[in-house]
Amino acid sequence: MSNKLKQKKGFTIIEVVLVLAIAGLIFLMVFFVLPQAMAGQRDTERRQAMSRVQSALVQYQTNNKSRRNNLPGPGTIGFADNDEGFPTDCSSSTACSFIRNYLNTTDSVADNQNLFIDPDGFAYNMVITENWATASNANLQPTSIANLSSNSSLHFDVDGSTQYATIQGDDPLKAHVIYIIPGAKCDGERAVKSELRHFAVLYRLENSSIYCGDSD
Repeated sequence: MSNKLKQKKGFTIIEVVLVLAIAGLIFLMVFFVLPQAMAGQRDTERRQAMSRVQSALVQYQTNNKSRRNNLPGPGTIGFADNDEGFPTDCSSSTACSFIRNYLNTTDSVADNQNLFIDPDGFAYNMVITENWATASNANLQPTSIANLSSNSSLHFDVDGSTQYATIQGDDPLKAHVIYIIPGAKCDGERAVKSELRHFAVLYRLENSSIYCGDSD
């Protein structure tokens, strides 16, 4: 009885190409698709946070019916890097008081701790402008805020006969600035001048688009 030696069969070209294609697909998912998906999830959380701002502004209007425009006055609040604590006295900053009283949960933490945090772990900064319905564009430019990046700023311009406001800057995640513009409403990703009691909320997202939400 003769024994036949079995010849070992190697990989075919098609099998090698198939393995490389699968490896390339995995590489693509890990290094490109997954980071984009995570950024998209963070932007979803940011949109939800901006919706909270809109709801809080409506609540503020309800609680301040005696005010002429029922909206917070102009003010700013900025946080340095990981410093998430409020100043000891919030009375000098309308934005600080608004965040503390309408956007935080202070039941389980010290009253001076900011809980309004971006998904990347940094506190949201806030600028509340003058009311656009009664102010000129020049008076709406926010004053400089300590610790806010100059890479993201509110910009006013004219498109034909339409005055509009948008956010300029290519590195918004260093700033985390929420812009509240009383007397404005949204037109796509920008705000346009509107009635006294209207408001628009602008925020630059991670995918470089601009969130705009309003009172309508």
